[in-house]
Amino acid sequence: MVSGIDKYFQIAPCFRDEDARADRAPGEFYQLDMEMAFATQEDVFEVMEKVMYDTFTTFSKKKVAEYPFPRITYRDAMLKYGSDKPDLRNPLIIQDATEIFKNTEFNAFKNKTIRVICVPDVSSETRRFFDEMVSFATESAGAKGLAWIKVLEGETLQGSIAKFIDEDTKKKLLELTNAKVNSAIFFIADAENSVSKIAGEIRKELGRRLNLIDENIFKFCWIIDFPMYELSDEGKIDFCHNPFSMPQGGLEALETKEPLDILAYQYDIVCNGIELSSGAVRNHDTELMVKAFEIAGYTKADIEEKFRALFNAFQYGAPPHAGIAPGVDRMLMLLTDEINIRSVIAFPMNSKAQDLLMGSPRKSYRRTIKGCSYKT
Repeated sequence: MVSGIDKYFQIAPCFRDEDARADRAPGEFYQLDMEMAFATQEDVFEVMEKVMYDTFTTFSKKKVAEYPFPRITYRDAMLKYGSDKPDLRNPLIIQDATEIFKNTEFNAFKNKTIRVICVPDVSSETRRFFDEMVSFATESAGAKGLAWIKVLEGETLQGSIAKFIDEDTKKKLLELTNAKVNSAIFFIADAENSVSKIAGEIRKELGRRLNLIDENIFKFCWIIDFPMYELSDEGKIDFCHNPFSMPQGGLEALETKEPLDILAYQYDIVCNGIELSSGAVRNHDTELMVKAFEIAGYTKADIEEKFRALFNAFQYGAPPHAGIAPGVDRMLMLLTDEINIRSVIAFPMNSKAQDLLMGSPRKSYRRTIKGCSYKT
């Protein structure tokens, strides 16, 4: 953008120094990288939605949900789905019930943030199903427990905590969840900073066990309005996402708002619970950049030393610009119905980022062939 190119795209190999997981390979990966000058967030969405829709309809027989894709704020995503990469094929929604139980005498709910998941038509499920969900919650999701109730005829409640729910609380709970006869309500009570993630794992497991996921469709969404900053494990202000993103409200927001209240023009595109890419409207203004980094504890000298090329380039006047770079390997993983990204990579590295075919990287050792000794 600084050099005067107004837009570009490239399929670019990149390198990632991170641990491996099912949807992320260590070492090299490929991106469909694009950037545009004088572009807004919506400009990026308009271009990328057509690319994604056309790609997935061309190379898969599955249905692809029409664009424009839903826009979901980060805050709403964490509340309703317990994840910033929600699988919209799962119809279950998480709701906040903290206010309903603020005066409860039930010890497990006292001074806790409470989330509930209402599941319709579970009358045929046995007690074993509920016990297995409790086991999953405590053994795999990180919960201290998982309470539940069934809604029977006449709005009678049955279940592990039914006796702790009085008539007034029951009325408010049924209004909140719109629970009908034969529904079940699951309760997750924990600290505010952990309850969303736990509830999200339970939502996913309920969707899987009850066969609620439509495997014949691709559902995309955008996650928007990420916080610019978050608290680190040490309690210090740190960047939440991409430190080079434009803060919403610009310099005024950085100077007048509490850091944790500042949102950024950052966005993720998500498909079926897989994050395909992060993107952002870039912070192209050096004054803004210095202020943004100062809030996170960096000095101007730190920026000039750590990001010298970028900071120097922006001295010449970079235009406003925005972009995104979806992972090609992740797209292939979805298109081929693979659950592990290494299945679609020709020569994948192992979990230690080693290429076993090439034996690289490898410690130096001495090898002898036909009596000749050499070092590799």
